[in-house]
Amino acid sequence: MEKLPQTATFHNPIVEQAADPWVWKHTDGFYYFMHTARDRIELTKSDSLSRIAEGRKKTIWAPEPEGRYSHNLWAPEIHHVQGKWYVYYTANDGGGDDTRRICVLENGEDDPMEGEWTWRGALDTPVPGLDGTVMTLQGQLYFLYAGYGRFPDYGSAIYIMRMLDPWTLTGEHVLLTAPTLEWEKQGGMAINEGPVILHRNDRIFLVYSASTTWSEDYALGMLTMDASSDPMNPDAWTKSPEPVFRKSVENGIYATGHNSFTKSPDGTEDWIVYHALPEPGADTRLRATRIQKFGWHPDGTPDFGIPIGDSDALTVPSGE
Repeated sequence: MEKLPQTATFHNPIVEQAADPWVWKHTDGFYYFMHTARDRIELTKSDSLSRIAEGRKKTIWAPEPEGRYSHNLWAPEIHHVQGKWYVYYTANDGGGDDTRRICVLENGEDDPMEGEWTWRGALDTPVPGLDGTVMTLQGQLYFLYAGYGRFPDYGSAIYIMRMLDPWTLTGEHVLLTAPTLEWEKQGGMAINEGPVILHRNDRIFLVYSASTTWSEDYALGMLTMDASSDPMNPDAWTKSPEPVFRKSVENGIYATGHNSFTKSPDGTEDWIVYHALPEPGADTRLRATRIQKFGWHPDGTPDFGIPIGDSDALTVPSGE
């Protein structure tokens, strides 16, 4: 795409009807974007963050219609791990939550839009779950996801496990956060889901979504840990008592959640990518992908601010 003048602006949302957005900025200078498409896994490649909807699109995986994990494909995430591309996505067999698993695709090409994607299987999590993501810390690969299993106390909670490789789990299954706070129980269910890792300086921030995605009070919570600590130790994490990002009635943005993080093209700015609804009670099919720049508090924790309204012009990310 043609480089824009630095005074160029854009408006949210950047992609309509695109829930559970994930953006990976790779070393090749391109952004790789995914969102829930339900019956397929679609990948978008773009050299622009604000105009990512205009990027090249490709369906990289469509399961057999009668396959075991062929229904309700949700929340795909693309990661570059140990020299290869991997996509982690949620699927089930058409049944309920107890049939839900996180599946893994692999591609060894330099460009994930090329070559064939291989299905590596469903991760053998101790409980059913969704919203899988990975983190590499001190040379160890970890898997985090939203696991079920304690109904009726809560719908889902965030767990962590070590990985032997990008498609194999090993060892302990550790609970990091359950929805125990009142703001995590809005919409009729107590939910912690959508974990994502933000690493800056000597700290790890685990940002997650809480309450039901159809509730206007869907919001982001956060755990904080020193990067030198053991992430398998729940006591190493400190949970923020209030949401770190939530709806803005004034700006008309509701149900803010299921996010990812990325950088501007020149690497100088931090951006949050998230979905939201335009009004309370809106159909979840209207969840749209939005982005905005964020900063940092003096104590080193992220400052996500408040959701910016559709009528506000935003300066394009630095380097576009």
